[in-house]
Amino acid sequence: MLTAEEPVEYDIEGIIQVPVKESVGNSFAKILRAFLRQDPDIMMIGEIRDVETAQIAVQASLTGHLVFSTLHTNDAAGAVTRLVDMGIEPFLISCTLEAVLGQRLVRTICQKCRTPYQPEQDALDMLGLTKEDVGDRPFYYGAGCAECNDTGYRGRRGLYEYLSVTEPIRRLINERQPTIVIRDKAMQLGMISMRQHGTQCILDGYTTVDEVVKYT
Repeated sequence: MLTAEEPVEYDIEGIIQVPVKESVGNSFAKILRAFLRQDPDIMMIGEIRDVETAQIAVQASLTGHLVFSTLHTNDAAGAVTRLVDMGIEPFLISCTLEAVLGQRLVRTICQKCRTPYQPEQDALDMLGLTKEDVGDRPFYYGAGCAECNDTGYRGRRGLYEYLSVTEPIRRLINERQPTIVIRDKAMQLGMISMRQHGTQCILDGYTTVDEVVKYT
């Protein structure tokens, strides 16, 4: 496995890791072209941030390489729009993209001062819940203590949504459908959104309504 990273933060045994350094001509695109000459099975690109890098990643995928990378988008479905905006043709995206994992980090409630309460209707409305959905389960917040420096939070937790690029999604990509259409179709096909995952974390007592609403 070969990786192009900016910077290389952790040395991983058995993986060839190459740092990106534009000042000496080591760009993502230049490193990726060198990678392709070595014919690796798996490539990891720290970030796709320009059309040249995106094109090389797509070309590598078309020739049978498994390519992992990151993109800055609002959600998983937004990755498609981002690639199109960069100049990648939709038919190339639809035949190379296999899946997108969207993620956000939220703060977790301090377990030492976690305090239960019954949510108001406004909070339930923001999460798309009813009182019947919640039942008698309490919501929680951190009251603040010495353990969490009176913040009420200690640590972080990931919220995720996984978009599998199935045939119905590929058709929408080829039709240049907007992000919201792709997202709605993915949810019809079973995708759990980050907001939904966050809501489950609230019900499980891991985080607060404020965190989930703020970051999803």
